[in-house]
Amino acid sequence: MISIYDRLIQRSPATPITNTLIALNVGIFFAMVLFAGAGIWHSPNDVQLRWGANFGPATQDGEWWRLGTAMFLHFGVVHLLLNSLSLWEAGQLVERMYGRWRFIGIYLIAGLCGNLLSLVVQGNQAVSGGASGAIFGVYGAALLFLWRERAAISAREFRWLFGGGCVFAVITIVLGFVIPGIDNAAHIGGLIAGVLVSIVLSQAMTARTMPAAYRFLAVFVLVLTSVSLVNHIPAPKYRWSDELLLRSEINAFLYENQAINRTWLEIAHESKQGNKSFEELASEIDFAVSKPYQEQLEKLSKLPQDPALPSAQKLEGLLEYAETRKNQSEALVKGLRNQQSVNP
Repeated sequence: MISIYDRLIQRSPATPITNTLIALNVGIFFAMVLFAGAGIWHSPNDVQLRWGANFGPATQDGEWWRLGTAMFLHFGVVHLLLNSLSLWEAGQLVERMYGRWRFIGIYLIAGLCGNLLSLVVQGNQAVSGGASGAIFGVYGAALLFLWRERAAISAREFRWLFGGGCVFAVITIVLGFVIPGIDNAAHIGGLIAGVLVSIVLSQAMTARTMPAAYRFLAVFVLVLTSVSLVNHIPAPKYRWSDELLLRSEINAFLYENQAINRTWLEIAHESKQGNKSFEELASEIDFAVSKPYQEQLEKLSKLPQDPALPSAQKLEGLLEYAETRKNQSEALVKGLRNQQSVNP
């Protein structure tokens, strides 16, 4: 009896979609390393967020596209290598089992559903990314196909392929409950979604056509579950757009503060030269130091004051700093003008 693997190769000798997905994951990872400051062994959350990782406050603040982009991000070369090997092993089979376009559908929908369940389970707690949810969907599709074709597969080959796939899924999920940092929700969500989508897009070599009622039921369960998950996403602790605004304005203040400090040093140098009167020095300090700090203080005061924002404490510190520097410069201006009135 010819093996199912040989028959699948005869059916479709090439697997361009699998190769493209692996290349895309690898390419994005090294682009992040080379151009975004990501690490080879571990990538900081800030880098992942800038490139589209899944995170409750960001995703729910109108950036729902993160459910898709997160599928192509990896937190380190080990993470990338494990996912690439898993996709290479299962993707070649599933792409031949279902065809290229159905394979793309299984991969993407499973990845989206896995990230959606991850958002429900992890919410505000973690920044997540990786292809594992989509890959588990691919494994789910492979297991369904093998089960339907079991009559046409030798017992030994069926045990090896179907049993091996089940063992891989079970062990990986169990490890996800034991080892911190593994997004098990994405694995489970992707696996279940992959099975449901493969029922809808079912392909077979010898098995009978999937009944329309089964396909309809799978669509119904998938849509109903997805809607239910969306309704059970935990409320975000803060608005991501507010956090981004704070970060932008804080960076702008720090840049402006450097300019004010340079100007202050120039004025201090001029005062030592003795070429300017107290009034002239007071006017320069008022114009170049006091007023800019007043403007920055007013600007910072208008920013969101939500204490849940990660940058809220830094903003509070800068407000105190700007207030102190403004008061100090105003006191100096007043002192210089008093000196001018005493020594006209």
